[in-house]
Amino acid sequence: MTSNQGGSGRAWGAACGILAAAVAMGIGQLIAGLSVPQASPVLAVGQAAIDLTPTPVKTWATSSFGTADKDVLLTGVVVVLAVLAGITGALAVRRLAYGMWGLAVLAAVGVAAAVTRPNASPGWALPVLIGAAVGAFALTRLVRLARAVAASPRTPEPLPRIVFGGDADAPQPGEPREGEPQPGPQRGEPQPGELEPPDLPGVNVPTLRTPTAPLRQAARRSFLIASGVAIATAAVSEYGGRELSTRRNVSAARSTIRFPRPAEPAPPLPAGVNLQVPGISPFITPNSQFYRVDTALLLPQVDPSGWQLRIHGMVDREVVVTFDDLLRQPLIEDYITLCCVSNPVSGPYIGNAKWLGASLASLLRQAGIRSGASQLLCTSTDGFTSGTPVSVVMDGRDALVAVAMNGTALPVEHGFPARLVVPGLYGYVSACKWVTDIEVTTFQNAYAYWAQRGWSQQGPIKTESRIDVPGDGSTVKAGRNAIAGVAWAQHKGIEAVEVRVDNGPWNEATLATVPGLDTWRQWVWYWDAPPGKHVIEARATDKTGYTQTSLQEPEAPNGASGYPVNTVSVS
Repeated sequence: MTSNQGGSGRAWGAACGILAAAVAMGIGQLIAGLSVPQASPVLAVGQAAIDLTPTPVKTWATSSFGTADKDVLLTGVVVVLAVLAGITGALAVRRLAYGMWGLAVLAAVGVAAAVTRPNASPGWALPVLIGAAVGAFALTRLVRLARAVAASPRTPEPLPRIVFGGDADAPQPGEPREGEPQPGPQRGEPQPGELEPPDLPGVNVPTLRTPTAPLRQAARRSFLIASGVAIATAAVSEYGGRELSTRRNVSAARSTIRFPRPAEPAPPLPAGVNLQVPGISPFITPNSQFYRVDTALLLPQVDPSGWQLRIHGMVDREVVVTFDDLLRQPLIEDYITLCCVSNPVSGPYIGNAKWLGASLASLLRQAGIRSGASQLLCTSTDGFTSGTPVSVVMDGRDALVAVAMNGTALPVEHGFPARLVVPGLYGYVSACKWVTDIEVTTFQNAYAYWAQRGWSQQGPIKTESRIDVPGDGSTVKAGRNAIAGVAWAQHKGIEAVEVRVDNGPWNEATLATVPGLDTWRQWVWYWDAPPGKHVIEARATDKTGYTQTSLQEPEAPNGASGYPVNTVSVS
């Protein structure tokens, strides 16, 4: 190849690699949809990326992208694969074996990501392997066509010149005159690929070359047709795979569940639980607005008819509970606020709901906890683990194996058919979604998912507050303004909230009523705001007498701390 042809070949090769990778991923998604949706190549690599992400990077991603972090991750995985596939295709144009080796390396990464997932079997490798095989076939076909396009001349040959009469040997426009350097082959003897000029008197017919533009056009047409077939195959396979993955959708089963009346119903909400302040967080967070933070790229679709919870380990007897068994337990209804350890000061990863579930402590008593047990290693159906202190679950608080949220069956994204809800602990150690296994063990013998990554093994929630209104960076009018928000200290309760402006004196806020110790609490303080820019801070005191610290600490390893600070302009 000439240098120009080489550059063109690499470009066509990169296109071949990307198209072949798209086919491989589409076929892989289709096979995963037919077998194990979690074994989809992109999902498997994405889950591995989550597992391998260092804690600082994970914290940055959560704070930067919020609940869209999973979409950003999957987009990043696809972009990286596209880049690597483009390089593989460019190598394949030079030598097909190079491309096959590159494809094999990508497939090996996908297989490793799939088979190392918790609960994975060797069959999880099939979507990647079959996808890679079809991708290799596509790469071979596309590379051959790309080589033909790259090797074809880019411009058509000039039209033949025919002169009737006159001096046939006279220089024509654009031809060099006698004595000037003669470019290319000299006239006279035919060159390879040329036709003999006819012997016609008085007619000058130059050498005729075989037309090349139609050859290039034909090669391009063949490549475009093959590319279209590849794109269609990738798109149809991807769509079909996604549809097959959702065929196990449990929405119908979820909608037919009827819960018995709770043995311990939640009391009616007292008057004054919601302060009449526009913009303040409502006491009950609607299911659609409740935060979601977990490691699942594909929501597990768990049919309640096949669900069961196994309790084993340091127990007198192993207990296995089906969903019907769970509903036959005395059910407890309670208002409980959940908070994620990734929640920054003033962050959004907190919400309050009315939960319905069976007593976790009661189930553990049925199993009989042995002396020395300190941790419940809880496992989700997707392999995620959380470690909950035994002492907290057994101290009398409403630790639940929850089945309903705000009066309806758990949404799939919040753990349907069953999850754990333990007041007073950050979610990473207390709120295992899609829970299927509880091993009674010790903190010395087992490390849960996030503890393996540097987070604290035990995560009691810190006493914190948040300023909802006025929002940070907002502008308000001079005069009387409400400064309001929520404060929380689950299973301790909020005793007081104070507010100050511009480092002035602390002012006690008015608190809303609450039904118990395990929820957040609204508060409000009215401020006569003068014109200018002002800094507002708040702090909460819980019922043990502890006051929220001003020390600014990051989320890792055991939750953020510090005063919430909002800057506002008053006009």
